[in-house]
Amino acid sequence: MSTLIIGASAAGLATLESLRRHNYDAPITLLGAEPDLPYDRPPLSKHYLATTNPHPALRPEQHLANLNATFHLGDPAVALDAARRTVHTASGRTLTADNIVITTGLTPRKLPNQQPLTGVHVLRTLADATALREDLLARSAGDITTDGPRVVVVGDGVLGGEVAATARGLGCEVVLVGPQRGVLWGQLGEVVSGLLGEVHGAAGVELRLGTAVGGLTAVGGRVSGVELVGGEQLAAEVVVVALGAAPATEWLQGSGLKVADGVVCDEWCRAGEGIWAAGDVARWWHGGLNRLLRLENRTNASEQAAVVAANIAGQPTKYEPIPYFWTDQFTTKIQVHGIPAADAEVTVAEGSIDERRFVAHYRKDGRIVAVLGWNMPKQTRLHRKHLLPA
Repeated sequence: MSTLIIGASAAGLATLESLRRHNYDAPITLLGAEPDLPYDRPPLSKHYLATTNPHPALRPEQHLANLNATFHLGDPAVALDAARRTVHTASGRTLTADNIVITTGLTPRKLPNQQPLTGVHVLRTLADATALREDLLARSAGDITTDGPRVVVVGDGVLGGEVAATARGLGCEVVLVGPQRGVLWGQLGEVVSGLLGEVHGAAGVELRLGTAVGGLTAVGGRVSGVELVGGEQLAAEVVVVALGAAPATEWLQGSGLKVADGVVCDEWCRAGEGIWAAGDVARWWHGGLNRLLRLENRTNASEQAAVVAANIAGQPTKYEPIPYFWTDQFTTKIQVHGIPAADAEVTVAEGSIDERRFVAHYRKDGRIVAVLGWNMPKQTRLHRKHLLPA
């Protein structure tokens, strides 16, 4: 019963490792679109971007070799025949397996009609992060003549906030632009978003929120600014477009699978006979929440992959996690368990907002739907019990 994993991501590698832990000794192939061995994505917007740290590999090469799997890297999947469980790749390979696991992740969104300009970046892959790091670390070179380049970050979500914080930490002049009322306002609501805005402002990030971007300006093929809706222009030597990402499912057109904001799966993460999905690309039925759910974070990638592996190995397991994500911005560490909402009632359950160390509960319809920790990771995990079924 061979297995083909499409996506050399954290979820892809976790599926492979979990299968081997289940004493699954059948052939496993891991197909990756990027040329790099599996690496960790969260550091790309933080530690890797800010330093000259090496490749953030998930595992040493010897460990990967010990997994006794075949790796095909730098060769993206371009088509799937789900009925025949056959995958075609860009290089012309045709791969067939008894089980296929889709872990292709996300594709970053761009501005409408975004043109390829020097100095304009998205951030999803190791190559993206390396290119952006080179621009952020540029000093007195080419068109960048200040101590640090003037950076405009377009996007006020988790990625935008993290990139803005990292760039500011490198000495760049940073403007954060986005359509929301505050940083992460749509996810975390007015109270926490307001505090996060204060953190950015105190660190010298200029916030231009509640503002839509109309396009980019350029001189000689290099970005020169960001044009806001209404005509105002913000000068920029580097622009980072951090407008979220969409599930990487374009290659699944005509596959026979149901695709709607991700690969649609049942509660066992099964998309079809012998077809599974895990990680950012999977949208599965969460029985505990009684709804389809798709999560974009490192923890989910590993945990969902483990469930897929258990099911392939003949140990039927439903996937019903408590959603979780985290973000580090400047010296602020935020952990969130559950699904917060901007219109939820927020109360401090432990600690103090004034001291910038607290745990908050998010309530809707009289019940706690999420727990958020601000610089209190251990205490926050203890409050997670309020989200567990009685």
